[in-house]
Amino acid sequence: MLLFVGLGNPGREHARQRHNIGFMALDRIADDHGFGPWRDKFQGQVSEGRLGDEKVILLKPSTYMNLSGQSVGAAMRFHKIPVEDLTVLHDELDLAPGKCRAKRGGGHAGHNGLRSIHQHCGPDYGRVRLGIGHPGRKELVSGYVLHDFSKYDEQWLDDLLRGVSDGARALAARDDAGFMNAVALRTTPQRPKPPRKPAPGKPPGPRPEGPRETRLSADPARPSSAAPASSPEPEAEAETLSPLEKLKRRFS
Repeated sequence: MLLFVGLGNPGREHARQRHNIGFMALDRIADDHGFGPWRDKFQGQVSEGRLGDEKVILLKPSTYMNLSGQSVGAAMRFHKIPVEDLTVLHDELDLAPGKCRAKRGGGHAGHNGLRSIHQHCGPDYGRVRLGIGHPGRKELVSGYVLHDFSKYDEQWLDDLLRGVSDGARALAARDDAGFMNAVALRTTPQRPKPPRKPAPGKPPGPRPEGPRETRLSADPARPSSAAPASSPEPEAEAETLSPLEKLKRRFS
């Protein structure tokens, strides 16, 4: 049995905030893969189902972000789930919006939800880091993560959540490369294929036209330039001879 935890804050007023992208990812997985209805348990909401060959519990803690570890620890103890079978999906300031990374173990990097899970469960769990970008200055972080996604964010957000859901079976099978590939197919624009090159010896374009037929002019008063030049008439040639030449020609 595996435990997938999405991080966020409970309540309708927090539903579309950047800090709640972990909740959004679990909702998409539950909808797309036919998980059971959400019910209150372990100081949170749980939904159960299967991803491939694995039985998976989805958990959204209702303790608010800073106390997420209480809910996660209670679920792990009840189901005797080792930390190696825990995966946490959470917002990541250090990744550009729409980017995603899967990793195992490591520090909490100041994330309050991860910090709480470290305290209750240890650091050796899997993480799916969902990029939301950084506001630029540390003092702006709190307001930024607790603000709703903008209309500009909607396109990449939908692609990212669909990609996470597409790769959920691979994630459950511990195939991080397969999971990342599924996300990339949704979030990375496909480059257009280059035009096919013509086969050697064949012209690249349409066949050239054959020689054009030369047409003679139909106007009798305007002879065609293609008509052969006529030879001078004998009478006209005789007019050019001298009297002596005419006499010689007459008796020759």
